[in-house]
Amino acid sequence: MSATIEKLAHIPVDEVYIEGMLSLPKHASGLVLFAHGSGSSRHSPRNNYVAQVLRDNGIGTLLMDLLSPEEDMNYQTRFDIQLLTKRLLAATRWVKANALTDGLPLGYFGASTGAAAALQAAAVLGDEISAVVSRGGRPDLAGQDFLSRVKAPTLLLVGGLDDVVITLNRDAYDLMHSKKEISIIPGATHLFEEAGTLEQVAYQASAWFVRYLKSPQTST
Repeated sequence: MSATIEKLAHIPVDEVYIEGMLSLPKHASGLVLFAHGSGSSRHSPRNNYVAQVLRDNGIGTLLMDLLSPEEDMNYQTRFDIQLLTKRLLAATRWVKANALTDGLPLGYFGASTGAAAALQAAAVLGDEISAVVSRGGRPDLAGQDFLSRVKAPTLLLVGGLDDVVITLNRDAYDLMHSKKEISIIPGATHLFEEAGTLEQVAYQASAWFVRYLKSPQTST
């Protein structure tokens, strides 16, 4: 395997294609699928920064758009968690069937509404998902039934100045039964634009995935 494999992905689902960039470092220890938030895309500089830090730590990434450009123009569609979850599950099946990624332990990184889709998909797939990280997410939108069924260790990252979202994350946290942590990053607003705050997101997310993404040979 070369130092890094980069492959543009076109994943068929419904009548559209999920477009994404699959990037694998040499001897990748796992793969994290990114579920972007409302109004964002796989080109988000924040998620791309986090993805680069993950790859620097030996973890592959799939940054993708769960909605087509036309769908993303519809505000209601951006908040259609059931649709986002369906697309994320389709992408997960694709990576499990892909020769480059088959057998790698899988994780989800969700932002905003993408966090709800990540948690719903993790609840559906159970032990097939090794870890979940939410950045400024809306895990509450996943719903009580899905939250209570998540098995994957889950880290909720929230900005310390994002008061409403802190409350929503704490409410979701209380409904979860998996191993879980909530981390409030001081001085950060919803988009983590303040100096040093996105670095904290990337550091904590990377540490979480390094800890919980286990290969089939070493998992128990």
